[in-house]
Amino acid sequence: MIVRASESQHWYDRAGTPAYTVTAKSGEQRATTLRDARKLNLVPSVTTILSVAAKPALEAWKLNQMMYACLTLPKVEGETEERFIERIIKDSKEQAKKAAERGTTIHGALESFFEGVYLADFMDYQNGVDKGLIDTFGRPTWATEKSFAHELGFGGKVDLHSKDGSGLVVDFKTKEFKDPSKVEAYDDQLLQLAAYRVGLGIPNARCANVYVSVTDPGLVKVIEWSEEELQRGWTMFQALLNYWQAKTGHK
Repeated sequence: MIVRASESQHWYDRAGTPAYTVTAKSGEQRATTLRDARKLNLVPSVTTILSVAAKPALEAWKLNQMMYACLTLPKVEGETEERFIERIIKDSKEQAKKAAERGTTIHGALESFFEGVYLADFMDYQNGVDKGLIDTFGRPTWATEKSFAHELGFGGKVDLHSKDGSGLVVDFKTKEFKDPSKVEAYDDQLLQLAAYRVGLGIPNARCANVYVSVTDPGLVKVIEWSEEELQRGWTMFQALLNYWQAKTGHK
């Protein structure tokens, strides 16, 4: 299975090739920084641009994780409140890290499926997503992990897009849910897809998020965004891009 790196805080050269790391003075690889990007003329990922906007749903999830940690972590006798709070914060961050790692693993399994690799441990996820996409889009020819850089100064790597001219862009989102009717889509996901289709050079593509349940493997919900929503999303993304470029001084 291909290991899929998170796109957050990633960079791309002007040809669209990922430049996630650079060689340090020690000869080892380290994460690329804004300073490196300026020197190497790199562009930021779409999710780096989106990071400047508030994400209420994500912040609420993080707060819930902290509250769960409060309920499950006993206070050690003689422990100060400051130390107890530090342990609660550390535990909640560990839960967030585990969730991110689980999502990355499932993403990799899904992309492997569309590259013809079937994985027994992830077959429920793979079959569920396949059925959801067939029900929504039929059977286009899919391509995975396409990276790009756009002349406006942003780049990215797309989970799934059609390469047969049908104009489709798909992004996977792992999520805890058992009732698809309660799954909601959020603006940051809309902006991401609106930017991806422009970045890929297919500005009129149909776009959808595929929400993959991590609590009920095989359960998915596909939400396709309307053209009106995607136009709104592109306008919003451009505003964030302008803000990020003004804030960092990097275009």
